[in-house]
Amino acid sequence: MPTELEELVGFIADPRPDIRVLSTKHLLPFSTSETAIFKVDDLKPVKNLKLLIKDHPDIAEHVISLLINLSADQVILESLATDEKFLNEVLRQIVIPTEPNANLLSMLLANLAKWDSLKRILDKKQQAPDELGSHDVVMNQLVDLFVKGADGAYNKNADFDHLAYLFADLTKHAEIRHYFVRKQEYDGIVPLTKLKVFTEYKSDVRRKGVASTIKNVAFDIPSHPLFLSEDDIDILPYILLPIMGNEEYDEEEMMSMLPDLQLLPPDKQRDADPNIIQTHVETLLLLSSTREGREQMRNVKVYPIIRETHLRVDSEGVRDACERLVQVLMRDEADPDKADPEKAGRVKEIEDGDHDGSEDDDDQIIEV
Repeated sequence: MPTELEELVGFIADPRPDIRVLSTKHLLPFSTSETAIFKVDDLKPVKNLKLLIKDHPDIAEHVISLLINLSADQVILESLATDEKFLNEVLRQIVIPTEPNANLLSMLLANLAKWDSLKRILDKKQQAPDELGSHDVVMNQLVDLFVKGADGAYNKNADFDHLAYLFADLTKHAEIRHYFVRKQEYDGIVPLTKLKVFTEYKSDVRRKGVASTIKNVAFDIPSHPLFLSEDDIDILPYILLPIMGNEEYDEEEMMSMLPDLQLLPPDKQRDADPNIIQTHVETLLLLSSTREGREQMRNVKVYPIIRETHLRVDSEGVRDACERLVQVLMRDEADPDKADPEKAGRVKEIEDGDHDGSEDDDDQIIEV
């Protein structure tokens, strides 16, 4: 005889909406611990759930929440991430300005990006809503959704913060990195410049995801001149400000710093999350891969900022990253081995939790 849970799973696709809503609601607590019951009959329950994301919003809320949790299972994740019709429906719904479950869809997309083939999203196109003012390329729509949707400005039901985690995972792939550093024809803007303004944002999720995205894109060494140019991406102020506090510098050091970093208010606080600080320092280490990058960082006095960060942040990971960067910046350029940042320790892409031996938040499967 089937167990009560197995019977409950059987009601997911019941013709009566009141039964569907009760079934999906009561199954939610078991979606992180009893995934086997959703994998019976060749994943029939999962296939039903995929169809029900278009159901009444109250039912779809439970359905999407179930799929978010179930995507921690690799078999189910593959079924979701490789299903073209399902992915297209998620992308269609998330850009609707009145979609009540847009935040949940953002979380689901972030989890689907754990499956490498989701990088094909770069090739997808769909008509953008007039309210979004975007482009038919889906990646452009998602970036614009993330920017314009902050604080419910586009959709009163959503802030789209978790799209930052989607971008962080997608930028493990070279083709997605290239997208983020190239001007888009429809607006003439480099996508990464749209994200950089959120490095000091109030949302922890946004700051973490954006910091990780910037770091991963910085693995594209040929784009470093764009990163460092004031006329292009101009990334340095946006990764240095979050790691700075209200400490004072001597006048000579301060006057050589970037204008945005000078004369900060006495109540200036550095980011409270040491993992985010470490990510930014590791981005600086990546940008020191070229001699031009190292010289620019020396000229704008990055070393004193790293010195103070090393002293004031109680984190082994942050201190280690600071020490590696200092080794690169302070060594003699005449010795190529000593000037090579690779000799100071490699920096990995954010894909397997490399900050302090634990998984980074934007790398974990999100659960509801």
